[in-house]
Amino acid sequence: MRSTFMGFETAKRGMYSQQSAIYVTGHNIANKNTPGYSRQRVNFEQTTPYPAASMNRPQIPGQLGTGVQDGSIQRIRDTFIDSQYRGERNQLGFYESMSNSIKQMEDIMNEPSENGLSAAMTQFWQSLQDLSTNAENEGARRVVLQRARSVAETFQYLHSSLTTVQNDLKKEMDLTVTRINALAQDIASINQQISEVEPHGYLPNDLYDARDQLLDELASYLPISTETVTNGGNTLAIAEGGKKVYAMINGEKTLLVDEQGARSLEWKEETGELFLGEKELSYDTLGEGNGELSALFKAYKEDYPEMLENLDKYAFTFAKVFNEVHKGGVDLNGDTGEDFFAAGDSYEGAAGRISVLLKDPDKVAAALSGKETGNGENALKLADMKNWVIREGAMEELPGLTDLDIKSGTLQSFYEGVIGEMAVKGQQANRMEYNTTVLLQSIDKNRRSVSEVSLDEEFSNLIQFQHAYSASARMISAIDEMLDKIINGMGMVGR
Repeated sequence: MRSTFMGFETAKRGMYSQQSAIYVTGHNIANKNTPGYSRQRVNFEQTTPYPAASMNRPQIPGQLGTGVQDGSIQRIRDTFIDSQYRGERNQLGFYESMSNSIKQMEDIMNEPSENGLSAAMTQFWQSLQDLSTNAENEGARRVVLQRARSVAETFQYLHSSLTTVQNDLKKEMDLTVTRINALAQDIASINQQISEVEPHGYLPNDLYDARDQLLDELASYLPISTETVTNGGNTLAIAEGGKKVYAMINGEKTLLVDEQGARSLEWKEETGELFLGEKELSYDTLGEGNGELSALFKAYKEDYPEMLENLDKYAFTFAKVFNEVHKGGVDLNGDTGEDFFAAGDSYEGAAGRISVLLKDPDKVAAALSGKETGNGENALKLADMKNWVIREGAMEELPGLTDLDIKSGTLQSFYEGVIGEMAVKGQQANRMEYNTTVLLQSIDKNRRSVSEVSLDEEFSNLIQFQHAYSASARMISAIDEMLDKIINGMGMVGR
């Protein structure tokens, strides 16, 4: 027959289970504002009914339920949304970094403005135009020299500033690699702690949350994928296990974290090369939109070197053509013009070393030989050279100059094209940063709707569990009254 005290056990288990649920609810409420916390719940399970099927089972109408038990305490998380979030976080990391690097470049170039290289060149061309109308005026000659120095100093400033930012990007890459290695080590450490807890039948929810936060941050630096590793023992079926982490290089998985620990990225500062094992990481191997590290590679190895190269070509070609035209004229003393600018023998680094050679205003070759002194025609020619068309590295106006570093267009259109390309890159980076931010916010909203603590919901649960606890307690009181009747009220006939 059934036990007289069976109801006590059922009610007791009910009280214990509801008590656990109340404690977990309190834990959720306490961590409402904890970053990365995922709400938790008690998974209630029915206990084994009575009696079990056997030869000696009591003859009762059917199995009786024996109550409830708290089977596990599980955090609420959607791994699919997590995967979406990390994918968008990866893209946002790329476009945020790219937008920032292009913005620094735009701030340095400062175009269009009254203080950029374009304005300095315009003022220089205008000073030559003014000199052509009064070639013997010493004041106009001094203005030309001063405007020329301004152009040279602007080239030097731009070259120096761009080089400084490029070196800063190299340092930032070093710091980023250090942070990635630290994240990988932390993930490996948490994997180890999880592997020590799960085999005992527990769910280390706080460790899961900490690992997910690290994976979210790691995804902002480089593209990653993960695989679950089962820890064995008495691990629950819903346990999340360890995580293998792979870096996606050339679209292929390259192991970063496994059961043995973390592998470190190796940064060679002298050459600017980065390796994970034998795989080299670069903008080409990581790809467009794949994390902050890829954007830093692009800015450091492509965008800034390209801008510096274009600036060098502009400075060197400008100096080379200007010197050639200047030597075709005569100065105020009737002597043949000399080199006006010094820019070196090749365009590499020309913007950083360009300078004005002339010191004496009388040495400015503003006139053409064979005509009246101070005719100013060579100054006019110098002022017009900004519009001379270059085809296949040569100018029709200067047949002696071939294989110029600027291959087509004019000097002015070349620089305008360089600035225009920079502006387009900046607009694209800003647009993609905005788009990915909006999409990431949408995904994060979905994720928070699943995992974030809702105080209203927790208060509702708290009332529900409290009433269930009270009902179980009331059941014990009812059974106690029944037992009192049996013990003290039965067997009293005839007394």
